[in-house]
Formats: sequence, C-alpha cells, structure tokens
Amino acid sequence: MSDVWRSAVGLALVVGLLTPPVHRWFYGGGLVWPYLVSLAFAIAWFMVPLVRAYAGWRGVLDQPAARKVHRVATPLLGGAAVYVAFAATALANFHFSMPLKGVALGATIVVALGVLDDIAELPAGVKLSGQVAGAAIAMLYGVVLHTVPSWFPGSAALNLALTLLCFLTVTNAVQFLDGMDGLAAGIGIIAGIFFSVTALQTDQRYLVYLAAALVGACLGFLPYNFRPGGATIFLGDSGSSFIGFTLAGLAVMGEWADDDPVVALFTPVLILGVPLFDIAFVSIARVVTGKVHSLHEWLAYTGKDHIHHRFEALGLSKSQSVLLIYFISATLGLSALLLERATAHEAMLLLVQAACVLAIIAVIEGVGRGRPG
Repeated sequence: MSDVWRSAVGLALVVGLLTPPVHRWFYGGGLVWPYLVSLAFAIAWFMVPLVRAYAGWRGVLDQPAARKVHRVATPLLGGAAVYVAFAATALANFHFSMPLKGVALGATIVVALGVLDDIAELPAGVKLSGQVAGAAIAMLYGVVLHTVPSWFPGSAALNLALTLLCFLTVTNAVQFLDGMDGLAAGIGIIAGIFFSVTALQTDQRYLVYLAAALVGACLGFLPYNFRPGGATIFLGDSGSSFIGFTLAGLAVMGEWADDDPVVALFTPVLILGVPLFDIAFVSIARVVTGKVHSLHEWLAYTGKDHIHHRFEALGLSKSQSVLLIYFISATLGLSALLLERATAHEAMLLLVQAACVLAIIAVIEGVGRGRPG
C-alpha cells in the first residue's frame, strides 16, 4: 500500500470515528477505551506518511553510524505524528483537569525541543533543561508525588524533588531505549495498557482514558517502524521523550493504593520496570568501568551497551531482542496488576519474583557485555 493510500485510509477512519453517530455508539455502549485507542491509532496512521514525506524533503534523516543499528538514512520526526495523534484525541474527548493540563503543556515543551534536536542536534544540557522545564510546568499544575508523608520535615520540597527525578528518569530511560525498531513505541503500548488496567482497578477513569490515547498513538506509528525490511521512519528524540514524559505523568498522577505505600510505589515501578532497570544498569556499568565521570559526560555518552544491544550481542536478531523485551515488560506489568489486590505476604512474593526476573536479565546482560559498547 502506498503512502497516499495509507493516509487516505487513515483520514477516512478519523472522519468516520469523529461523526456523531459513531461517537455516540462507542460512548453509549461503554466502549470509551476502544474508541480512544482507535481514534488515536487512525490519526497516527494518517499522519506518519505525511511527516515522513516532510522529513525526507527537508533532509531530517538519521544517518547510519557505528553506534547505531540501522544501515540506511531514515527519516526522523515520527514522534511529531505520535504527539499530534495523542493531543488531537485528548482535545476532542477530554475535559482537561489541572494535572492533565500540566502534563500536556510539559509534554509539548519536551516534544518541541525534541523536534529541534532531530533537525539540528542540541547540546545534552539544553535537552535536559527542556525536560526540567516541562516537569516544572506539570508540577505547577499539581502533578506532584506524595511519597514523603506530611509529618516528615521538608516533605513538600522532598516530594517536589522526587517528582522532578521521576520525570527526568523515566523520560530519559525511554529515550535511551529508542535504539531498535519498535522498541520505544512498543514499551509505550505495553506500559500504557498496564497503566490503563491498573487505573481501572483503582477507579481512576481519567487515567484509563489518557493511557488509551497514548496506546493508540503508538499503535498507529508502530507498523511504519517495526516491520519486515526495517523501519521507514524513526520516532526521533521528539517521540521517545514524549512517550517517556507521558508515562512519567501517568505514574505521578495515579493514586495506586489508598493506604499501602509499598503498593503505591512499586505499581508504576513494575510497569516501567524495563526502562528503569536499563537506565540504572547502564549508568552503574558506565561509572564502574570509567566510561563516564560526570553528569555532563553521562548525558553526552552514547554507546551500544543498553539491554537491546546486549541481547543482540548474544546472537539474537534485532526483532528477537525487541520481542524478548516486550515479554519481559509484560511479565513485570502482570506483577503490577496482581500487586494492587495482594496481601502483604503476596506483595512481597511478587516483588521478589520481579527482582529475580531482573537479576536474570542482569546476568544475561553481563554475558552480552563481551561486545564493547
């Protein structure tokens, strides 16, 4: 199917889904989640060929290099299509609460800087400053963790610091994972699904629907990126940072347990377990091996030492490496679903099980370190 036909089909789906009878049928039947996923999917499916054509025309291409896994120049800016699909779905269906406005505005800043970075590489410090600004805006709108109890001295400042750390860590963790076709978008889909189900368990409908828009937007992009013959477009920094920032927003906004701080903390940690583990493992390895000595070096360092690179070094194909990471992410996500209704004893067993899964991955990655990053 040509790009023209793909866009035409996508546009027809968008128009059809936006017609009042179709909209009423989905909403009246209690099918809001499938509707939001379908609409975001259709918009992304429509937008990606247009963005790809623009990127090719303007020469916004990711060139092959020693540290990269692709062999031909590939258009960037796919993240712009994912962002537009998410934003359009949200604007057409959501009544924006203050926290949702904060995450949306913060994500817009992150995406805008990501697009600029895709067009003309920005210094790592500038990108980090943009992420800090996006997180600060979200926090101004009330998107703040309440991990530290109010009776603890300096709890407000500590919660703000933890919230900032959460946004920066998750955003960069997903961005660092965007090194193989389908990986970052796939993680966005899997994490979005588990956030949806967990939010449904805890009666947080607005988070269910917000995650649905992210799932659909990533699904609409994935067929262009994770396909036989290689990707025809990449997310770029704009897309991977947007997915990471939005997932961080879901994690922070959610109330994952009423009276159990362990469940409240580890539910989003398990859902985001793969990117969080990867950024921690790689950072520790780089410091221990002397590859980085400062925050600036850590931000600027690029190497083939992430989880997907290690799996490929063991002899897996790129597709096999990505699918294996999908299954690991889904395994940890299932643990998060069980955690919400688990007893204290069951919760401990689930966390030990998750720790064992990550320990197995660490051992496998250690073997895969035989090929230097």
